[in-house]
Amino acid sequence: MPGAGHPQPQVLAAPDKLKGTLGAAGAAAAVEQAAAAAGWRADACPLSDGGEGFADVLASLGGEVRETTVSGPLGAPVTARWRMAGDQAVVESAAASGLVLAGGRRGNDPVRASSRGTGELLVAAASAGARRILVGVGGSAMTDGGSGAVEAVEECGGLGQVEVVVACDVTALFVDAAERFGPQKGADPGQVGVLRARLEDLAGRYRQRYGVDVSSLAGSGAAGGLAGGLAALGATLVPGFDLVAGVVGLEARVAGADLVVTAEGRLDASSWDGKVVGGVVELARRHGRPAVVVAGTTGDGGAGEAARRGVEVLDLAARFGVKRARHDTAACIAAMVGEVLRRVSG
Repeated sequence: MPGAGHPQPQVLAAPDKLKGTLGAAGAAAAVEQAAAAAGWRADACPLSDGGEGFADVLASLGGEVRETTVSGPLGAPVTARWRMAGDQAVVESAAASGLVLAGGRRGNDPVRASSRGTGELLVAAASAGARRILVGVGGSAMTDGGSGAVEAVEECGGLGQVEVVVACDVTALFVDAAERFGPQKGADPGQVGVLRARLEDLAGRYRQRYGVDVSSLAGSGAAGGLAGGLAALGATLVPGFDLVAGVVGLEARVAGADLVVTAEGRLDASSWDGKVVGGVVELARRHGRPAVVVAGTTGDGGAGEAARRGVEVLDLAARFGVKRARHDTAACIAAMVGEVLRRVSG
């Protein structure tokens, strides 16, 4: 490792956001700081699986950030940011229809919340000349099956020949979105039943009108069924991690690293199924590179699965306490990763 006669080793910083505390770019910068102090080189590669931060992670596409006023999840206008790079646009449903915009699960009306604003963003991108639109879905307020977005697109005459690619952060099916995600958005058991019935009805309507059976599409339940609604309009649904990894050239960067560090806010069983952590760890395994996972906290199936895969977990809350881990996240990451780098260096 570092020292006379040895090349300077490289760490790949490939984190997701630590939701509510630190974005992916900030987490990568914290690893860079640790690397500099330990005598390592760092390759900063912030990632997303299609959820919040998707557009920021794809800033490597270039272009410019634009702003459009659209309908928020509960109807009030919001200013949504999106990216235009040549004839390709990057849009996040969270920017127009996000749960945060509705006041979180306590302030949300889970039955009334709509994806209309996301549809308006798609129309804006197409009107600006986009021939391909990448849509990140995640962090949404609604479980409307994309009906709001579909209506907004239809009212403007459709999207023409624009290719729409939806980066899904889950594999959930369309109707299952009610039970899987409704409670996270503030829905009580009775409202979950209402939402499920609505999704069942919408699946039938989409099949009849567009000839697309969204109920059987993996990922169609993402963003409360928004992914399924867009699929009915002709969009392609893809795993968000795979899309982002391809854009940033992640596999080659993993292969070129001596150590891979990834991160997310809560490490649990879902982290290993289509999410950033699971995807990065699998690439590291494939290329024979050691990997470390930084977690704000750990839940069921998180640390145990990491141990099964031979991956070290750095639990910030367990080490520094919940309060410091939340409010001084970057410094906590830098401290723990720095310890690992110095240990590995010998």
